[in-house]
Amino acid sequence: MEHIKIYNAMELKTTKGNLIIEGPIPSEQLASFEFHQDLVAFRPPTQQHKALIEIADLPEGRIIIAREFNTIVGYVTFLYPDPLERWSKGKMENLIELGAIEVIPKYRGCSVGKSLLKVSMMDDAMEDYITITTEYYWHWDLKGTGLNVWEYRKVMEKMMGAGGLKWFATDDPEISSHPANCLMVKIGKRIDNESIQKFDQLRFMNRFMY
Repeated sequence: MEHIKIYNAMELKTTKGNLIIEGPIPSEQLASFEFHQDLVAFRPPTQQHKALIEIADLPEGRIIIAREFNTIVGYVTFLYPDPLERWSKGKMENLIELGAIEVIPKYRGCSVGKSLLKVSMMDDAMEDYITITTEYYWHWDLKGTGLNVWEYRKVMEKMMGAGGLKWFATDDPEISSHPANCLMVKIGKRIDNESIQKFDQLRFMNRFMY
């Protein structure tokens, strides 16, 4: 499968300042930007910046960023699912995962996450993919936001909805381990029935065990 990446951008005006939302960004350009020190959700900022540069170099890897002048203040990543996850077991070339989305505290509540997803989906090539994201409550910043799991889940659903992702049922044990966890999916317009069936088999791998 050829992974086509068409650059898109928009300006987001917020009460905290104006941002450029853009991508997919090539690795060389990502390396030239500063990476904000408050982007600490997944690993220390220097390491996460390096990880994003590596993802951008992958054939299927896509990084969309929010930047304030020359500093990255938010990002979203798309890449093939982790080989250890069930979603990679079907070896589907047209299934990619929204792996991480993060925005610095200063810009939370300013629609940055929604805008990152909107710009991600402006690329028509995304219609050739089944895009998934797995949401686990233990990854959520409940302390920083002051929200409970259900309030945070509503915020996540609304944000993912801006990118066309909707809630899908699954028997994945990790997702099923807590009712707030969820699988969200966008099936591109050009996805064939065979791929949809294959994806359904991945969603319900345990159905014949009972």
